[in-house]
Amino acid sequence: MREEVTESQPALLPLDAWHRARGGRMVPFAGYEMPVQYEGIMAEHLWTRESAGLFDVSHMGQLVFSGDGADAELEKLLPGDVRALKAGRMRYSLLLNEAGGILDDLMITRLPEGHPFGEAGADDLYMVVNGAVKFDDIGTLREHVADRITINHMEDRALLALQGPKAVDALARLVPGVADLVFMRAGAFDWQGVPLWISRSGYTGEDGFEISLPGDAATVFTDALLEQPEVKPIGLGARDSLRLEAGLPLYGHDLDPEITPVTADLGFALSKRRREERGFAGADHILAERENGAVARRVGLIIDGRQPVREGADVLDGEGSMVGRVTSGGVAPSVGKPIAMAYVPVAMAAPGTAITVSQRGKVHHATVAAMPFVPHRYVRAGA
Repeated sequence: MREEVTESQPALLPLDAWHRARGGRMVPFAGYEMPVQYEGIMAEHLWTRESAGLFDVSHMGQLVFSGDGADAELEKLLPGDVRALKAGRMRYSLLLNEAGGILDDLMITRLPEGHPFGEAGADDLYMVVNGAVKFDDIGTLREHVADRITINHMEDRALLALQGPKAVDALARLVPGVADLVFMRAGAFDWQGVPLWISRSGYTGEDGFEISLPGDAATVFTDALLEQPEVKPIGLGARDSLRLEAGLPLYGHDLDPEITPVTADLGFALSKRRREERGFAGADHILAERENGAVARRVGLIIDGRQPVREGADVLDGEGSMVGRVTSGGVAPSVGKPIAMAYVPVAMAAPGTAITVSQRGKVHHATVAAMPFVPHRYVRAGA
């Protein structure tokens, strides 16, 4: 999901002062300043894998769609089966352009009656989009959905992510009932009179939760979470290394408007009914590519040696010609090796394939690896 440095004067998020008071090293990020780390990326990464890490993701865009047939209107742009969503169920999807390129990746949820986002309607939907492109997304959505659909951008709300195997223990002490949620389910809860919307989801590959709440309650609720022995604050550096190990793409790096869902290996986001009925942006191109095969594919790489390769490094063929590119890379603390994501020709995409990567004139050897690099630990229904 895209998160990038911007040049403009950063806006303030609800927890800006909170991060600074706790020693967060702040950096420009998606139009805001946000903590890249507190005690160190390696320590924060491993703590999240072993216990529970708390991330401020309030830069993300939180949108509510209201109006008759909002789900059908969103299906003009999203390839997922939005109409089939039941109350409290959520789905990963993609905002597409007319050529089938990815404008953003996002989460969409069917809201139940009594949701905490204002006056509730039977067709209301909640969407979380990436911070750096949220205003572009809103413009695209307003342009294409019918005027009868209201789009409420909830800029007054904060969004927290509590991730890790002990996240459920910590959060359940404060908010009874959250342990009953399973992966990709969400519901309305209350904490000391503060209305919360909580989903069992996240961006680390671990079990965990995302919590939407009023911005003016963010500091006191965050303090309450940090009183739990399992919880420590985690910065953006560890968020990136955790999602990379989990094989999760980052918008603006591994995904962009030139990349299609098939090339990105996100075919699961193309729901069966939508493939059969078509009717979404870029459907003809995407479905032809799905049938005939893409020329390139997003893959994982394990890098030989100890030096990581970074975004922008070239993937070379046997003659030394550039045939692909690295889109994300770094040291993987839980794997103990450098890893990366790259786009390579389909003929080079099978796990076990030897790959040569050139970065700043230095050649690195790598092997294509299945993703995720570490197993996902989501708590699924029936598990």
